[in-house]
Formats: sequence, C-alpha cells, structure tokens
Amino acid sequence: MTSDSIPTNEDQRLSPLQLGLLTIGLLTTAVGQSFIFAILPPLGREVNLTVLQINTIIASSALVFSAAATVWGRMCDQIGRKPVILIGLTGYAVGNFVFAMIFDAAMRGWLAGPLLFGLILLGRCSQAVVMSGTNPGAAAYAADFSSREHRTKALARLGTASSLGMIIGPILAGALAGFGLLFPLYTASGLAALAAIVIALKLPPGKIKEAKSRTTKRLRFIDPRLRLYLLCSFGGFTGFAGLQQTLGFRLQDMLSLSGTETAQYTGFALMVAALFSFAMQLFVASRFQGRPITLIRAGVGLLFLGALVIAIPGSFVLVLVGMASLGAGLGLAVPAIAASASLAVSHEEQGAAAGLVTACPAAGFVTGPLICGFLYEIDPTFSALGAATILIMVVITASRMQGNR
Repeated sequence: MTSDSIPTNEDQRLSPLQLGLLTIGLLTTAVGQSFIFAILPPLGREVNLTVLQINTIIASSALVFSAAATVWGRMCDQIGRKPVILIGLTGYAVGNFVFAMIFDAAMRGWLAGPLLFGLILLGRCSQAVVMSGTNPGAAAYAADFSSREHRTKALARLGTASSLGMIIGPILAGALAGFGLLFPLYTASGLAALAAIVIALKLPPGKIKEAKSRTTKRLRFIDPRLRLYLLCSFGGFTGFAGLQQTLGFRLQDMLSLSGTETAQYTGFALMVAALFSFAMQLFVASRFQGRPITLIRAGVGLLFLGALVIAIPGSFVLVLVGMASLGAGLGLAVPAIAASASLAVSHEEQGAAAGLVTACPAAGFVTGPLICGFLYEIDPTFSALGAATILIMVVITASRMQGNR
C-alpha cells in the first residue's frame, strides 16, 4: 500500500480544521444557491421571462450539474479531492458573476427576448459544469478521513453546512434585495471566491487512490449496491424541487406580492425548511446509532407529509408547516442516503459513489420543476399534488431497502 492510500483506522474522524474548512466551502455554495431560489422568480419576471422559461433554466442547469457531478466524482479519485473542491468553488464564483451581469444588461434594456433567454441558459449551464465538483469532492474527502463507524455522522455534519446556508441565505437575500435584486448574486460570487482562497491555503491535501484503482470498473446508477438509494434520492428531490421552484409563483399569486416582497416571503419559507433540516442533521442524524435505512424511511415519510400540507389551499402559515416537514425530511434522508452509498462501495470507489449521490438531487431539479411547473400552469394546487404522488412512490421504494451498516 502506498503512502497515498486510504488508511484503515477504525476510529478515524475528520479533524476540526478539516470539517470547518469543508463546511465553509459547502456553506458559501448553499448561501449562493438559496439566493438564486429566492430571487429568480421575481427577477425573471422583471425581465419578462415566463414561468416555463425560468423553470427551463433551472432544469437545464440541473441536468448539466447532474451529468458533470458524476465526472467530477471520478476525477477526484484520480487527481485528489482538494483540487476538485477548488475548481468547483472558483467556477461558482466566476459563473455567478457572469449570470448576474447578463441580468444586469437585461434590466438596462440592452438584452431581451430569445437572445436574453439563450444567454441566461448558456451562462447558468456553463456555471453548473464547473461548480458541480465541490460537493462530490467534499463528500469523498470526508469519506477518506472517517471510518465506517463515523461515516453517517461525518456526512450529516457536512450536510448541516448546506442547511445552514439555506437558513442564512434567505435572510441575506431578503435583506440584500433591498439594494436591488442583483446585489445578492454579486455578493454570492464574492463569498465563493473568498472561500476558495481560504481552502486553498488551509485545507490539508486529501487522498489520491492507488494507481490500480484508476482502472476500477466505472460505477453506474444501476449498480445493484446503489440503485435503490439513488432512486430514492432522485425521487425525493424531484418532489422537493418541484415544490420549491413553484413556491415563489404560488406566494406571489396567492398573496398579491411585489417582486421584492415575493423574494422576501419565499426566502422566509425556504429558511424555515432549511432550519428544520439543519436541526434534524445536527441533533438526530449526526448522533444516530442505528442503521441509516431507518433515517431514510423516516425522512421520505416527512417529505410526503409536507407535500400534502402544501397542497391544501390556505394561508402562508400552512405553507410554512409544509416547508418545515419537507426540511425535516431532507435533514434525515440526505445524509443517510450518502452514508449508505458510501458504506456500500470500496475505498477505491468513494469519489465515484459521491459523484452519483451528488448527481441525484440535481437530476431531481431537472424533472421536478418541469413537472410541477407544467402542473402549476393548469392549477396552482396541482403542482403540490403532483409532488405528493411522486413522493409516495419514494416511500414505497424506501420500504424495499435492506440497508447496511
């Protein structure tokens, strides 16, 4: 075994420095993404984009992200975890800046119509190609430095970074939107660039697999060790993404809100979901001693319940209750799925498995917004009912899993 091989210490854990720096990277990305989710619906309407066009932008970039994440997962098995993390953060910073500049030109009247839509779509998809390296790189790094016994806890703690970002992000988005709808996007670029610099200087090098591992058979979504976990993740995020991406439209139409008010209300609802997700990851998943499959089943059940509540016509309070249930479900299911997939494969396949796991939420953001966006155009309630139908199938899938330690 070479000096770069993965150690087998059964009590190995991430150091506080490693965990903190990985958290910074994932946190800044999550903050930036929450900015997008909160402001894109009103921002798109400001430049005369339709609901379908806005959802197409989200879905297309998510498709690119999903495909690229699997490639970056394999790449971090070859060139190392840290370089891939840094490429992802740098790509996010540059891409978000360009994305904001395109909207800036449109709001000044310099771009409009099909050209504007095409440039926004190209800019967002180009950004997705590069930014998709951060999550699989961080997950594989955490797997390298945590034993099987501590794998679920390590990935749950990393998951709190994304949830915390989704808590902080909407608050910042609402506050920063007061300076203009584009100001949050420029801020996100600066935060990602700063995170890349700090990680480049401070994060210890990750592990690179032995040369023989580079010829290991390529992992696929249909791999029998992973397919049910990946299907559950894909279905869960399809339902969640469909609800999330139609939320801004529903709130604006239901409450007759302005663009800025829509960003603020949507941001608050997303913050509630993220708060409950963070709480579940921090106080339940990261301390759980049983099989990950138990958390997966509980999580997808809460996702289904949240979709049903949101489908009930009513007030903003009901929307918040539904978002809380959705957030709690993700907080339990996401780290458990990641841990289950990691435990199911060998050390030489950790990066590839992390790439596949990372690709599933992005793939869900392809199908979810398209399905629920189409249903929303028919009737606002249909989007939530469609998501609930998808999520009940996820519940059935989870009931068939055997699970592992």
